Amino acid sequence: HFMRNALARAGKSGRRVVSAFIATAFAQDDAEAAKAQWRKVADQLRPKLPKLASFLDDAETDVLAYMTFPPQHRTKLHSTNPIERLNGEIKRRTEVVGIFPNEDAIVRLIGAILLEQNDEWAVQRARYMTLETIAPLSDDPTVSLQAIAS
Repeated sequence: HFMRNALARAGKSGRRVVSAFIATAFAQDDAEAAKAQWRKVADQLRPKLPKLASFLDDAETDVLAYMTFPPQHRTKLHSTNPIERLNGEIKRRTEVVGIFPNEDAIVRLIGAILLEQNDEWAVQRARYMTLETIAPLSDDPTVSLQAIAS
């Protein structure tokens, strides 16, 4: 969605160039390099496309947030497609029911859908994410896999 919104501000003739410029920030190896490249791209675009440069300035932290994760997670986080697919599945299944008798019924259905999706992600050949790879990202160093598993 970000790229679509950015290219809408670039004009028809500049879309290919702007897309290539922005892609250079995504190709960086770490978050600091990506942020530096992002600012460089915004500064290069500022004279001719000030609205796009301002848009890039505003979107930097949101768009590059996935760069703070380990490299093996980035390919899975750079797109919102899995989440959009999950939201579509929740919408489809709740529309079938139509009217829920109470809030607990909604929680049970959506909880079951989320558990089902978690199980699918856990057994996929190319796992979405595993507990082992996410554990080092915890803000609390006292949390360990054994404590979580217990």
